[in-house]
Amino acid sequence: MATVQSIRHSFNNTKIGRFYKDLFLNNRFFYGLFAIALLFIFGYLFTSILLLVKGILLTYVIFLFIDIILLYAGNSQIFSERILPEKFSNNDSNTIILKLNNQYKIDTHITIVDELPTQFQLRDFSIEANLRPLQKKQFSYQVTPFERGEYHFGATHVYVTTKLGLAMRRFSTGNSTMVKTYPSFLQLKKFELISFNSSILQFGIKKIRRIGNSYEFEQIKDYVQGDNIKDINWKATAKRNQLMVNQFQDEKSQQVYSIIDKGRVMKMPFENLSLLDYAINASLVISSVVLRKSDKAGLFSFSKKPENYVAAERRNSQMNLILESLYNVKTNYDESDFGVLYSMVKRKITHRSLLLLYTNFESLDALHRQLNYLRAINRSHLLVVIFFKNTELETMRRQKATSTQAIFDKTIAEKFSYDKRLIVAELNKYGIQTILTAPENLTIDTINKYLEIKAKGML
Repeated sequence: MATVQSIRHSFNNTKIGRFYKDLFLNNRFFYGLFAIALLFIFGYLFTSILLLVKGILLTYVIFLFIDIILLYAGNSQIFSERILPEKFSNNDSNTIILKLNNQYKIDTHITIVDELPTQFQLRDFSIEANLRPLQKKQFSYQVTPFERGEYHFGATHVYVTTKLGLAMRRFSTGNSTMVKTYPSFLQLKKFELISFNSSILQFGIKKIRRIGNSYEFEQIKDYVQGDNIKDINWKATAKRNQLMVNQFQDEKSQQVYSIIDKGRVMKMPFENLSLLDYAINASLVISSVVLRKSDKAGLFSFSKKPENYVAAERRNSQMNLILESLYNVKTNYDESDFGVLYSMVKRKITHRSLLLLYTNFESLDALHRQLNYLRAINRSHLLVVIFFKNTELETMRRQKATSTQAIFDKTIAEKFSYDKRLIVAELNKYGIQTILTAPENLTIDTINKYLEIKAKGML
């Protein structure tokens, strides 16, 4: 068996092998052949036309050979190049470009078949066009991924036919290429302006620096009357032979962590994306806003164990680190362990921080199972619990009931909606901030909450 495969591989690499491998008979050829077969049937019934039918068959074969010669004459070729973006943006339209260089000296018709990743589920994708002699042409098409991860492209095949259209020649270029699909980084541009403080548009407001003694170190300066003697820097005083004090200012770089629940509650789909994907997209955008506001952005996910930890920092590479940690996060069917979350926060986040927890609670009982952990976290940090409205139930709740079944459905929808409002009230009772939002509004609601907390100085 191995010997047969070796012989076949060697044959395919020869010129004759490549000729047979890339040559195809077009549908037009088989239609014509079928018509000639019908003529032969009539020819045997009416022998007077049999000679004419044989002449037509011979002419047809001659045209076939002429068509093949035109396809393979000289150095006639078509070169193709596929230009892919460096990375895909999840749930956004991404552009792929195909460049063709036609070396044929006759008019041709082409069909481009691009081997797309299996995630797109496009089995009949093709592009058809006519090319003039020696023409260079560029094509583009859009793809929209709905899940993060690795997308593998295969070869690009260009099928060429002449005006006769009896035979077809294939040109294949390109090897397997992988493109990573990241959370929707295109949303960063959409929400870019939101990160700017609207107060810059207000006239008559003057920014001042408040000097404190328990905030961020700014500089060492000469001691003047009125400075706190507790802030004297004795090492600097000894070096300068005069009193020197440490000067502080309000801390600007506060820590903001996005915490993503990867449990089964985040598997729920909404408009082609899961709740996990919406949380990841919002985490990416809010991290960008946090860094623009001179705060430190960090992130981690959890289910049965904490993963994808990125320490809160304000460095140039921070967004790249967050992006890399998010692009391949997958949800699972386990129930998340909030005890693991509490342990992670206790161990890793030592300074008071703003924690944006993306999760979902469908009932008050589900909240009560985790409430003690949330209250414990909120004692040391400012916790914001972000969970989701069931928009389909909200739509059902607002519809007018016209039948007994509709009344039952509407009553159940009202019960679930009421439970969501109870969850908000229960969290607020213990001083825990909440965001109850529809998935499509998650990003903007999270940004607004962060800006509100900054404006009120709650952190």
